[in-house]
Amino acid sequence: MSDSVLHPSLGPGGHWGASRMCRVTRFIRGRGMDEVRPTSGAQAHGLVPLFPPGLQAIYGECRRLYPEQANPLQVTAIVKYWLGGPDPLDYISMYRNVGCPAQDVQEHWHYVSFGLSDLYGDNRVHEFTGPDGPSGFGFELTFRLKREVGETAPPTWPAELMQGLARYVFQSENTFCSGDHVSWHSPLDNSESRIQHMLLTEDPQMQPVQTPFGTIVGVCTEELQAAQQWNGQGILELMRGVRVAGGPWLITDMRRGETIFEIDPQLQQERVDQGIETEGSNLSGVSAKCVWDDLSRPPEDEEDSRSICIGSQPRRLSDKDTEQIRETLRKGLEFNSKAALPPINSQKQSHERPQSRKDSLESESSAAIVPHELVRTRQLESVHLKFNQESGTLLPLCLRGRLLHGRHFTYKSINGDTAITFVSTGVEGAFATEEHPYAAHGPWLQILLTEEFVEQMLGDLQELNTRDETKLPKEYSWPEKKLKISVLPDSVFDNPLQ
Repeated sequence: MSDSVLHPSLGPGGHWGASRMCRVTRFIRGRGMDEVRPTSGAQAHGLVPLFPPGLQAIYGECRRLYPEQANPLQVTAIVKYWLGGPDPLDYISMYRNVGCPAQDVQEHWHYVSFGLSDLYGDNRVHEFTGPDGPSGFGFELTFRLKREVGETAPPTWPAELMQGLARYVFQSENTFCSGDHVSWHSPLDNSESRIQHMLLTEDPQMQPVQTPFGTIVGVCTEELQAAQQWNGQGILELMRGVRVAGGPWLITDMRRGETIFEIDPQLQQERVDQGIETEGSNLSGVSAKCVWDDLSRPPEDEEDSRSICIGSQPRRLSDKDTEQIRETLRKGLEFNSKAALPPINSQKQSHERPQSRKDSLESESSAAIVPHELVRTRQLESVHLKFNQESGTLLPLCLRGRLLHGRHFTYKSINGDTAITFVSTGVEGAFATEEHPYAAHGPWLQILLTEEFVEQMLGDLQELNTRDETKLPKEYSWPEKKLKISVLPDSVFDNPLQ
């Protein structure tokens, strides 16, 4: 099972939720594939075939599933993204699905996005990579929403939700894959619902054409936290077995008032606890609000400052460092792969060497040559880590679910280039060592923790499992290890100069 990534707070309370789709979209009657035509400007320049290949592929799969709905209702961006509009998805088609009584699948609305993959093949949005390369970001989104009694038309709020997710992908270049989870921190439909977060998995009906279809599944906070502690796929499998929580096709019911743990407390919790104990967590990294300070040197040392301070101009990660960290948050999410950072050294592993049982910071997909700026690793004597509350509550997960299982965990700042990677003893490819447990490349810090120290920290950080903002800031210090951790209010990170 591949490692997963928690994406940042995307919703109304988060980083990417500011733009609202309702400003730039309208609700229209969709057109069938036979009626799709290129814009006059594009046609005049001979850039687009009569039926753009990406559009044709997705429409064809929709027509296979819904032959009787050739003209579905459709939400469209009035000003397309490639003409300067803010919404990356050109269209979201909405179908009425009668369900499958034989499998106890209820009737629902089925939403399909158009725009994360390359619809046109002419470089207007995505770089054309040819028939053998990925199509755009390599996936499209779907969403299944329970149809309420008496509903004659699908609600349009899921289209706005999908546009918000698409904006995050375009702005961050972090892609979604099966098992990923997104913390939204607000009811998905702006109601009083408990469904406030999302998991992602493969669509149960739509077959990959040019690109796979990933379906969005609404979940409660408790279910999101369980997915973080264990893995998204495991929680999705539990939800498939509970009709009201989604059933076989993972249909979201915004009126669901109980979590899977309340519906079947003993059985579900036992499965999750057993999974955490035996498998650990496959959450390999998060986009977060975090910074770190090097306490070994004064921050005013401009020539070789090792401090990444709130309120100061952050140092930039090199292009290679940026790509290495992005591998954890993007490449590591590919199906049937493990999350990994590219190798720090350029020497290839011997094929005769037995596979290590430890996790690795090496990626078989990367054969990049190490640039000169990576040769110089800076060993630090003492560090101070700073996290917001949401990031801080993931520290026990990082320690128990990752490091005690011989793995690594990365915090990548959403406010700058800062990154913090925790590694356990024996993780391959790390530049932090037992002799020098704190090491940095520019603003990318690695911290190596022994199993004994991890157990000590878990005991000291127990209270982080509760989310009580009134008790912030929280300070934790291990003087003998020269390590300090602070959990601070969001306002410190959002307004660094105040």
